[in-house]
Formats: sequence, structure tokens, C-alpha cells
Amino acid sequence: MTTGARLRVDPIACDGRGFCAEILPEMITLDDWGFPIIREADVPAGLRAEAGEAVRLCPMLALRLDRTHRHTPR
Repeated sequence: MTTGARLRVDPIACDGRGFCAEILPEMITLDDWGFPIIREADVPAGLRAEAGEAVRLCPMLALRLDRTHRHTPR
């Protein structure tokens, strides 16, 4: 089994400040109103620290990092 992580945003809590996209532009872009569009993929290992920082710095606590689990064939 492999473990990854995906970014998720609570669209109700988010107020569109865009800090997350500044910290992690590889995974997050902004729509025309400044709200995040998060890439639907596991966060690469090399970007996990930046993803954690984006979550930590979200002023509205609207961003989270969820663990994902995948079974690998034997």
C-alpha cells in the first residue's frame, strides 16, 4: 500500500485571498474571482512541505491535506 496526500478546499470557508496559490502554484491556480482551483492529483513528495505550509497559513482554515491510500498490486 502506498500513501499520498491531496489538497482539499472548503469553498464555503474560503474567502479567496489567494495565499495558497502564491505558496503552491504547482498545485493551485485561482479563478477569475480569486478562489482556488486545486489540481486533482496527489501532492508530489517534493511539494509536501509547501502544501503543509499553504494549509498552515490559510487565514480561513479552508485548506486541508487529506491522506490517500492506494493498494499496490503484488
